[in-house]
Amino acid sequence: MLTLFHAPRSRSTRMIWLLEELGAPYEVRTVNIARQDGLGARDPANPHPHGQVPALVDDGVLITESAAIALYLTDSYRDYPIGPAVGDPQRGPYLTWLAYYAGVLEPVIGAYFRDGMTDAEKAAYEILDGQLKGALKRGTWLLGDTFSAADILFISLLQFARQALPPHAVYDRWLERAQARPAFLRALEKDDV
Repeated sequence: MLTLFHAPRSRSTRMIWLLEELGAPYEVRTVNIARQDGLGARDPANPHPHGQVPALVDDGVLITESAAIALYLTDSYRDYPIGPAVGDPQRGPYLTWLAYYAGVLEPVIGAYFRDGMTDAEKAAYEILDGQLKGALKRGTWLLGDTFSAADILFISLLQFARQALPPHAVYDRWLERAQARPAFLRALEKDDV
């Protein structure tokens, strides 16, 4: 049994969505976290070394960080594959999008919400926007016609902060398609449980 350590309306909500997409057996343990607005506090029941979420425990093994959890789960639960397997031609692009989320999107969007982006941060933001728009103009999802856990990571940003990316219909349609998925709707129902 998988145990997801979760704080409502946080980055761990996307992991509930991913678990629902995969049809994996799991339980949710709600923990408190320190929030950006100063509310909340670190919860001693949370095994994440930084007191953040998501944190996933599988048979005593702790996995943290969204991209790592997404890869771990999509490799482990193949009944409803939303992550290309080793050997699939889409595996490289999938891994690239997972790493791009953690290594590019998170820092660039963090800079976007700070006052005064540097010229380098502005350039990275424009490249990020171009990369995402380009992929979504070529296909329905980041991997073309195939929905993946990479879409979940990126779309979770749009769910909480649509203004983080420039106004563009391709983003709005991507978000609408994702929010119509039955697993997404189930995850929202479980977010506050």
